[in-house]
Amino acid sequence: MDAISITVNGKAQSVEVTPDTPLLWVLRDTLGLTGTKFGCGMALCGACTVHVDGEATRSCTTRISAVAGRNITTIEGLGALSPAGVSPEVSPVQSAWLDEQVAQCGYCQAGMIMTTAALLAKNPKPSDADIDDALGGHICRCGTYQRIRAAIHLAACKCTIVQVTSGPPITVDPCDKPGATR
Repeated sequence: MDAISITVNGKAQSVEVTPDTPLLWVLRDTLGLTGTKFGCGMALCGACTVHVDGEATRSCTTRISAVAGRNITTIEGLGALSPAGVSPEVSPVQSAWLDEQVAQCGYCQAGMIMTTAALLAKNPKPSDADIDDALGGHICRCGTYQRIRAAIHLAACKCTIVQVTSGPPITVDPCDKPGATR
Protein backbone atom coordinates (compact mmCIF):
# COMPACT_ATOMS: atom_id res chain seq x y z
CA MET A 1 0.00 0.00 0.00
CA ASP A 2 1.08 3.52 -0.74
CA ALA A 3 0.65 6.62 1.41
CA ILE A 4 -1.37 9.10 -0.62
CA SER A 5 -1.79 12.71 0.47
CA ILE A 6 -5.07 14.55 -0.09
CA THR A 7 -6.83 17.47 1.53
CA VAL A 8 -10.36 16.67 2.66
CA ASN A 9 -12.63 19.45 3.88
CA GLY A 10 -9.62 21.69 4.42
CA LYS A 11 -7.63 19.14 6.44
CA ALA A 12 -4.47 17.51 5.09
CA GLN A 13 -4.76 13.73 5.16
CA SER A 14 -2.37 10.89 4.38
CA VAL A 15 -4.06 7.58 3.66
CA GLU A 16 -2.45 4.19 3.16
CA VAL A 17 -4.50 2.44 0.49
CA THR A 18 -3.84 0.85 -2.87
CA PRO A 19 -3.70 3.47 -5.65
CA ASP A 20 -6.73 2.02 -7.43
CA THR A 21 -9.02 2.30 -4.38
CA PRO A 22 -12.07 4.40 -5.25
CA LEU A 23 -12.18 7.78 -3.52
CA LEU A 24 -15.64 6.88 -2.18
CA TRP A 25 -14.25 4.03 -0.07
CA VAL A 26 -11.35 6.11 1.18
CA LEU A 27 -13.80 8.78 2.35
CA ARG A 28 -16.27 6.34 3.91
CA ASP A 29 -14.12 3.49 5.21
CA THR A 30 -10.71 5.06 5.84
CA LEU A 31 -11.71 8.58 6.92
CA GLY A 32 -15.17 7.83 8.35
CA LEU A 33 -16.96 10.46 6.26
CA THR A 34 -20.18 8.59 5.55
CA GLY A 35 -22.24 11.47 4.12
CA THR A 36 -21.08 10.52 0.63
CA LYS A 37 -23.23 7.58 -0.46
CA PHE A 38 -22.69 4.48 -2.57
CA GLY A 39 -25.47 4.16 -5.11
CA CYS A 40 -24.51 2.31 -8.27
CA GLY A 41 -20.72 2.03 -8.35
CA MET A 42 -20.70 3.09 -12.03
CA ALA A 43 -21.00 6.92 -11.79
CA LEU A 44 -24.57 6.79 -13.11
CA CYS A 45 -26.72 7.90 -10.16
CA GLY A 46 -24.82 10.81 -8.54
CA ALA A 47 -25.17 9.69 -4.90
CA CYS A 48 -21.37 9.63 -4.50
CA THR A 49 -20.71 13.16 -5.81
CA VAL A 50 -18.01 15.20 -4.06
CA HIS A 51 -15.94 18.20 -5.15
CA VAL A 52 -12.40 17.74 -6.40
CA ASP A 53 -10.81 21.18 -6.65
CA GLY A 54 -14.34 22.63 -6.81
CA GLU A 55 -15.56 20.36 -9.61
CA ALA A 56 -18.44 17.94 -9.00
CA THR A 57 -16.89 14.48 -9.29
CA ARG A 58 -18.31 10.96 -8.92
CA SER A 59 -16.19 9.40 -6.19
CA CYS A 60 -17.23 5.78 -6.84
CA THR A 61 -15.18 5.60 -10.05
CA THR A 62 -12.43 8.09 -9.18
CA ARG A 63 -9.26 6.35 -8.06
CA ILE A 64 -7.52 7.82 -5.04
CA SER A 65 -4.29 8.04 -7.08
CA ALA A 66 -6.07 10.42 -9.50
CA VAL A 67 -6.76 12.92 -6.71
CA ALA A 68 -3.42 12.77 -4.88
CA GLY A 69 -2.44 16.24 -3.71
CA ARG A 70 -5.84 17.71 -4.57
CA ASN A 71 -8.60 19.32 -2.51
CA ILE A 72 -11.67 17.21 -1.86
CA THR A 73 -14.86 18.59 -0.32
CA THR A 74 -17.58 16.27 0.94
CA ILE A 75 -21.10 17.05 2.11
CA GLU A 76 -19.66 17.30 5.63
CA GLY A 77 -17.35 20.10 4.42
CA LEU A 78 -20.03 22.38 2.94
CA GLY A 79 -21.06 23.70 6.36
CA ALA A 80 -18.41 24.72 8.88
CA LEU A 81 -18.57 22.79 12.15
CA SER A 82 -19.60 24.79 15.18
CA PRO A 83 -16.90 25.43 17.81
CA ALA A 84 -18.29 22.52 19.85
CA GLY A 85 -17.99 20.31 16.78
CA VAL A 86 -21.50 19.00 17.28
CA SER A 87 -24.02 20.87 15.13
CA PRO A 88 -22.94 21.97 11.68
CA GLU A 89 -23.77 25.30 10.20
CA VAL A 90 -25.40 24.72 6.86
CA SER A 91 -24.44 26.17 3.51
CA PRO A 92 -27.00 28.23 1.56
CA VAL A 93 -27.71 25.15 -0.56
CA GLN A 94 -28.31 22.96 2.48
CA SER A 95 -30.49 25.67 4.01
CA ALA A 96 -32.59 25.90 0.85
CA TRP A 97 -32.97 22.11 0.83
CA LEU A 98 -34.36 22.31 4.37
CA ASP A 99 -36.61 25.29 3.57
CA GLU A 100 -38.12 23.50 0.56
CA GLN A 101 -38.37 20.17 2.43
CA VAL A 102 -36.66 18.41 -0.47
CA ALA A 103 -35.56 15.18 1.18
CA GLN A 104 -37.81 12.20 1.60
CA CYS A 105 -35.57 9.16 1.99
CA GLY A 106 -32.55 11.46 1.60
CA TYR A 107 -30.23 8.92 0.02
CA CYS A 108 -29.46 10.94 -3.12
CA GLN A 109 -29.44 14.32 -1.44
CA ALA A 110 -25.73 14.64 -0.59
CA GLY A 111 -24.80 14.14 -4.24
CA MET A 112 -27.52 16.51 -5.43
CA ILE A 113 -26.40 19.17 -2.95
CA MET A 114 -22.74 18.82 -3.94
CA THR A 115 -23.57 19.16 -7.63
CA THR A 116 -25.81 22.14 -6.89
CA ALA A 117 -23.06 23.88 -4.92
CA ALA A 118 -20.66 23.40 -7.85
CA LEU A 119 -23.31 24.68 -10.28
CA LEU A 120 -23.99 27.83 -8.24
CA ALA A 121 -20.26 28.52 -7.89
CA LYS A 122 -20.04 28.69 -11.69
CA ASN A 123 -23.52 30.01 -12.47
CA PRO A 124 -25.10 31.97 -9.62
CA LYS A 125 -28.39 32.45 -11.50
CA PRO A 126 -29.09 29.14 -13.25
CA SER A 127 -32.11 28.68 -15.50
CA ASP A 128 -34.27 25.58 -15.27
CA ALA A 129 -32.40 24.24 -18.30
CA ASP A 130 -29.05 24.84 -16.54
CA ILE A 131 -30.33 22.97 -13.49
CA ASP A 132 -31.63 20.09 -15.58
CA ASP A 133 -28.29 19.88 -17.39
CA ALA A 134 -26.24 19.92 -14.17
CA LEU A 135 -28.40 17.34 -12.40
CA GLY A 136 -29.21 15.24 -15.45
CA GLY A 137 -27.12 12.32 -14.23
CA HIS A 138 -28.64 12.21 -10.75
CA ILE A 139 -31.38 9.82 -9.77
CA CYS A 140 -33.89 10.57 -7.02
CA ARG A 141 -35.95 7.47 -6.32
CA CYS A 142 -38.51 9.54 -4.41
CA GLY A 143 -39.10 11.88 -7.35
CA THR A 144 -38.63 15.21 -5.56
CA TYR A 145 -37.29 16.89 -8.70
CA GLN A 146 -39.67 19.89 -8.54
CA ARG A 147 -38.68 20.62 -4.93
CA ILE A 148 -35.02 20.20 -5.88
CA ARG A 149 -35.38 22.79 -8.63
CA ALA A 150 -37.21 25.18 -6.25
CA ALA A 151 -34.46 24.70 -3.66
CA ILE A 152 -31.76 25.50 -6.20
CA HIS A 153 -33.49 28.75 -7.17
CA LEU A 154 -33.89 29.59 -3.46
CA ALA A 155 -30.22 28.78 -2.80
CA ALA A 156 -29.25 31.16 -5.61
CA CYS A 157 -31.15 33.89 -3.77
CA LYS A 158 -29.56 32.97 -0.43
CA CYS A 159 -26.07 33.32 -1.87
CA THR A 160 -25.07 36.95 -1.72
CA ILE A 161 -22.37 38.87 -3.44
CA VAL A 162 -20.54 41.53 -1.48
CA GLN A 163 -19.16 44.39 -3.54
CA VAL A 164 -16.51 46.51 -1.92
CA THR A 165 -16.31 50.05 -3.20
CA SER A 166 -14.67 53.12 -1.75
CA GLY A 167 -17.42 53.15 0.90
CA PRO A 168 -18.88 50.38 3.03
CA PRO A 169 -19.48 46.93 1.49
CA ILE A 170 -22.75 46.61 -0.41
CA THR A 171 -24.62 43.29 -0.42
CA VAL A 172 -26.20 42.61 -3.80
CA ASP A 173 -29.01 40.12 -4.37
CA PRO A 174 -27.86 37.83 -7.20
CA CYS A 175 -31.49 37.12 -8.16
CA ASP A 176 -32.20 40.82 -8.73
CA LYS A 177 -35.39 40.46 -6.72
CA PRO A 178 -36.19 43.18 -4.20
CA GLY A 179 -36.61 41.69 -0.75
CA ALA A 180 -35.42 38.19 -1.71
CA THR A 181 -35.21 35.66 1.11
CA ARG A 182 -31.81 35.37 2.73
